[in-house]
Amino acid sequence: MPPVDSDAHHGHPPITADIAVVGAGLSGLVAAATAYAAGKSVVVLDQEPEASVGGLAHWSFGGLFMIDTPEQRRLGVRDSTELALSDWLASAAFDRPADVQARAWAEAYVDFAAGEKRTWLKSLGVGIFPLVQWAERGGYGPQGHGNTVPRFHVTWGTGPALVHPFLAKVQEGVAAGKVRMCFRHRATALTTTAGRVTGVSGQVLEPSTAGRGQASSRVAVGDFDVTAGAVVVTTGGIGGNHDVVRQQWPGGNAPAAMLSGVPASVDGEFLPAVATTGGSLINGDRMWHYPEGIRNYESVWPQHGIRILPGPSSLWLDATGTQLPAPLFPGFDSLGALRHIVASNHGYSWFVLNRTIALKELALSGSEQNPDLTGKDLRLLASRLKPGADSPIQRFLDRGEDFVRADSVRELAAGMNNLTGNPLIDAGSLEALVQARDRQVSSGLGKDPQLAAIRAARRFATDKLMRVAPPHRLTDPAHGPLIAIRLSVLTRKSLGGLQTDLKSRVLSNDGQAIPGLYAAGEAAGFGGGGIHGYRALEGTFLGGCLFTGRAAGREAAASV
Repeated sequence: MPPVDSDAHHGHPPITADIAVVGAGLSGLVAAATAYAAGKSVVVLDQEPEASVGGLAHWSFGGLFMIDTPEQRRLGVRDSTELALSDWLASAAFDRPADVQARAWAEAYVDFAAGEKRTWLKSLGVGIFPLVQWAERGGYGPQGHGNTVPRFHVTWGTGPALVHPFLAKVQEGVAAGKVRMCFRHRATALTTTAGRVTGVSGQVLEPSTAGRGQASSRVAVGDFDVTAGAVVVTTGGIGGNHDVVRQQWPGGNAPAAMLSGVPASVDGEFLPAVATTGGSLINGDRMWHYPEGIRNYESVWPQHGIRILPGPSSLWLDATGTQLPAPLFPGFDSLGALRHIVASNHGYSWFVLNRTIALKELALSGSEQNPDLTGKDLRLLASRLKPGADSPIQRFLDRGEDFVRADSVRELAAGMNNLTGNPLIDAGSLEALVQARDRQVSSGLGKDPQLAAIRAARRFATDKLMRVAPPHRLTDPAHGPLIAIRLSVLTRKSLGGLQTDLKSRVLSNDGQAIPGLYAAGEAAGFGGGGIHGYRALEGTFLGGCLFTGRAAGREAAASV
């Protein structure tokens, strides 16, 4: 893309456009593409170099929450709008007066996910991988948290393929002289005229050669001012700013050390500027961080962590070797597991499994960790199912610092203690737990709810084919060696944000729409300042960026 304002641009003449979009991530690109398609001139501002256009969505697995799709029906999944909304509301547990707008967004989004979402994306050339995944399975009964059925649809081409059609539309606008992409433009304030937001001001940062996701300089070489008919804020969340994460952590007991699932640029620093202008910034204590983070042996950004997407068979233990209680099995309740682990006053936990389970059940979140899906490579995809394949998870087994391998349980316990430098794992207790679990498997029936969940999961075709290993003894030498994986807390998403109405207009603290000001994506809590409430059903973050970005682009364009 030939940016109008390149990294080398040190001058700062006034910029004028119908619409100013602050942030060049997915929601910003969708808003900009939508406003341009409506015939408006658009300027897109982003503090990062051009290499990072698309933001976190580029790095994503491309998961999309959709309802009653052809992909589901082909797999025998019976879904409905009513069932999905019931799951959403049970998981969100809205309980605050400010949640009124968020609930309205939730209801609208479920309708979108059951209706035009798939058709719209297909019209843009976005394909869907045919094997639907089952995330956040819950386990608290029919009225509790979790997806009753699989709804996690993976974009064929992962995150980059989802970004592409909107980036292409924006590039079309650049070529037509209707869109300006201003990289290294760090917005710091909104400007207002007669009670209406009429622009953005900030700093022009020095040129940077930082690659995608790498930390870039914050040295300013000038200032800029943008005058616009409307401003759309799409600056994302706070996951790369651990100080703010700790400040907003519910209960104030954030782990002393955390990994980052997002680049350092996801700093949340523009949100207070919007609040200063009168925008209602709510639900900051609602966040979506993961307990299954591992250190990336090829870090791109500071404290770079990768999330393990687990099947249900690993034993999940806290730092002392105590098994997490039901239903906190891998893949069932991310927030519940996170709360339990943090309450233990340790910032890490363990998966205990064996090689068969690792290669069958463990996937890694992110486009770069799934080259077969990202590259749309069917041959490479087929190799996932072959024993001994050179897969991303195999490379982490070989090179990752969080992995311990052993031929016996006692040797495994010693390795776990050696890795942490803390003798918290009692070898005898761990051996007794593994033996008890293996006896349950050998019984063929048993009372273990985790084994019951594993057997139930294997009734679903996707799980049986590629996500859940047949129940077997962990200590069976044919499935060895034994493996322990140290899991750290991984920062990722804000669930709160700027409160917006269904037109994506930012609301003031008294509930009134601020003229000329819109927000979308994570900056808006994916809609209403917190569309997910307390818990997410997964596959809803990218979709929230699409849904709110399109609404903000449409409404902002209609307002000028």
